[in-house]
Amino acid sequence: MVEELTQAEDAIAACADAATWSSPEGELIAALDTAHRIEQRLAAVQLALIRELDGRGTATTQGASSTAVWLRERLRLTIPAARRLVDLAAVLDTGNPGVRNALADGRITVDQARIIADTVDAVQTSASPEAADKAVGVLVEWAGQFDPTLLRRLSTRILDHVAPDIADAAAKAALDAEARRATRDRHLTLSTLTDGRLRLTGILDSETAGLLRAAIDPLNAPSGPDDQRTPGQRRHDALGDVCRLALRTGELPEHGGDCAQVVVTTDYDGLTRQLGGSTLDTGLHLTPEAVRRLACDAGILPAVLSGAGQPLDLGRQRRLVTGPLRRALVLRDRGCAFPGCDRPPRWCDAHVRREALIDRVEVRDHHRRPVAAGR
Repeated sequence: MVEELTQAEDAIAACADAATWSSPEGELIAALDTAHRIEQRLAAVQLALIRELDGRGTATTQGASSTAVWLRERLRLTIPAARRLVDLAAVLDTGNPGVRNALADGRITVDQARIIADTVDAVQTSASPEAADKAVGVLVEWAGQFDPTLLRRLSTRILDHVAPDIADAAAKAALDAEARRATRDRHLTLSTLTDGRLRLTGILDSETAGLLRAAIDPLNAPSGPDDQRTPGQRRHDALGDVCRLALRTGELPEHGGDCAQVVVTTDYDGLTRQLGGSTLDTGLHLTPEAVRRLACDAGILPAVLSGAGQPLDLGRQRRLVTGPLRRALVLRDRGCAFPGCDRPPRWCDAHVRREALIDRVEVRDHHRRPVAAGR
């Protein structure tokens, strides 16, 4: 097998170096179809190898806690991706030869194979083996016409075609199985980058995905014709808005003995004169502009430190914008003070500006610049 795969690798390497610009369009399309088919057939080979290595316990022999962990290190995959390969390899090996053969023939993709295998498993729990075999044939045929998303939607009613007498009960079983898979695969990963930013990755189950969309979609629309933010930037800002709204409710559980909050440490000169950045309690740094904006609508706890950083005195917490002042701002501005912005008051921060030695306070969305005109 290694020799044959090496020969195939050499042939593919030769194709990778070929000059595609000189080939006619029809030949390019045929080559694309062939490359796609080979990719699926190689996936079938890979799954067969994974299943055999998993069955032999190779991972534990080589010091890994599981085959998924071993694949992560060996193939540089994520744990969820490695686990999906192990699970699919087991499913195709134990009870779905029709699906395995379709993948090996290049008639379906790996994603389609996973959907078909999951569907056939659900069918086998509620119908006869003959119905399961018939379901494989129907789904493989559909796979030649529909992408994985549409195929999964169609698969929920497969028994309407292969066993209509038990379709309703089986549909409920399939939905339950889908819910169990969603619960098993759900995860959220927060990775801190070297420059202090955060990478957010994960998979949400259907209910949580619906909650997230319901929360950020109303905040995701462009604010006007001059909004230059990309859709991804708008979603980012909407998620930040949702977090701010949640913090303002005061109903989040305590964390470290205090209510949920963002803690910023700065010095007096840096805050008033905007000379230097400040530090979050997570160790990340903020610009002077960001710190001053946060301080406008935050509680401030003054502290006196010695030259060695020893706390000498802690004052009482106070706010630049008090509760009565904010209520007065809401009555006056009735929303964001930026022209054309229709965000309601509770979505906005109170912003203190100093112009010509006169303090001016206004309510505005933190994504907007302050208004230029005086009030």
